[in-house]
Amino acid sequence: MKILMLLRHAKSSWSDEHPDDFDRPLNKRGYRDAPLMGGLLASQVLTPDRIVTSSARRAAETAACVASASGFQGELLVTRELYLAPPESYFEVAARQRDEWQRLLLIGHNPGITDLVRELSGEPRHMSTATLAQFELEIESWSELRRATRCRLRSFWRPADLEHLS
Repeated sequence: MKILMLLRHAKSSWSDEHPDDFDRPLNKRGYRDAPLMGGLLASQVLTPDRIVTSSARRAAETAACVASASGFQGELLVTRELYLAPPESYFEVAARQRDEWQRLLLIGHNPGITDLVRELSGEPRHMSTATLAQFELEIESWSELRRATRCRLRSFWRPADLEHLS
């Protein structure tokens, strides 16, 4: 069994200083929420074995905060492939990961990440910023991951649901 975690990047800035979507940094709330979600992963004994993130600045900054707060020890994989990606791109990225990694965290953007969570869960879930979905997959190898893969949504966390814990 594999654990797939999907995280939408934390809240980003819309200031005029960063007019290009790709280069938008996290804002104050994003810098608060991303470590909160990383701490959640550590407390749930879900520290990822591998983190793959979109190369957009807000996603890469989210990944760095989550990695630090979760105790992640590996190397972050930063890829343009997850920037504004459709669900199929997430499947392709996951399928290339090493089988010794049991817990995989993919960090991306809407609408693709919400579409993927809805597809995998069969539920009308919305991935607001810094929301984390955890799935158990009935596979032994990441290369087996397909749209038809049997999986179960184990957890769905939003920062607002956790703020009282911090």
